Amino acid sequence: MTMTDFSRRQGLTALASLVLTSGLALGSGTALAQDAYPAKAVRFVNNFPPGGPSDLLARSVAAVLQESLKQSFVVENKAGAAGNIGAADVAKSPADGYTLLFGIDTTFTVNPHIYATMPFKRSDFKPVVVMASSGLLVGVNPATGIKTLAGMLEAARARPLNFSSAGSGTPGHLAVEVITEATQAKLVHVPYRGNTPAVTAVLSGEVDGGVLATPGMLPHVQTGKITALAVTSRQRSRLAPELPTVAEAGLKSLEQEVLYLVMAPAATPDAVVQTLQKHILEALKRPDVQARMAGLDLFFEGLTGAAASQRIDALYNRYGPIVKATGMKVE
Repeated sequence: MTMTDFSRRQGLTALASLVLTSGLALGSGTALAQDAYPAKAVRFVNNFPPGGPSDLLARSVAAVLQESLKQSFVVENKAGAAGNIGAADVAKSPADGYTLLFGIDTTFTVNPHIYATMPFKRSDFKPVVVMASSGLLVGVNPATGIKTLAGMLEAARARPLNFSSAGSGTPGHLAVEVITEATQAKLVHVPYRGNTPAVTAVLSGEVDGGVLATPGMLPHVQTGKITALAVTSRQRSRLAPELPTVAEAGLKSLEQEVLYLVMAPAATPDAVVQTLQKHILEALKRPDVQARMAGLDLFFEGLTGAAASQRIDALYNRYGPIVKATGMKVE
């Protein structure tokens, strides 16, 4: 072997060693990067206006995650088009766990049925966790003289009643259509821009009643300015346990619950999703977050993986025929 051959062989050996070492370092670095999630601020996109139940829950959970994961969790409200605007933003974001949707199920279970075109597909997302559920409160202006859910249905069969919701495509809109489809009562949906103006419309008598988030209605129920008839959840409200559920009033078909969930872009690594699941579930069990949930009349669900997907898909399949039968649409 000549000196030149020997030098060449030494050079090749050194190069191979360098490549191998670099590869190991790169692999190690990748593993460390995954283990270190989150390595920068995480954005929670809440696709409804500030001050609503999903926004308040998002801020409570974000504060705990910031503490437990030692990174900023920033809640950004991107409302509009019944949640489609915020969801589309997340669908188009990198699938790296740093942009997540914090919202409610109707974005995926109702909107595809009522919009002619959608800016995203359900398959663009996968659930991180279905955190909680809540019902809605059915209430009327006292001037209607209505005292019970049965009385409301009887009155609505005699003449149309105007019922407000927080907007077209929202859970309240769906609830009005569910009641109409199941009972043949004549309820006319009147959408408003948010829960607060929808409640105000009931208070002023601009509409006969509304199917709206319980926390926004309850203070006026307690002062006698709104007559509460029932809640749409499977179990009684923790804020107003004296109110019957629709099932207890003999109308189980009117049951309707809103799911509060975190969704990630579909290609988000499983390891990242599992980290988020672990810490979000831990956050939901903290006494301060539990107190916040109780104040919002939310019930813990804690569904992940296939169970979460099945719950969302079941609602999608339930609401499709209702939308078709009632002609429910975005106005």
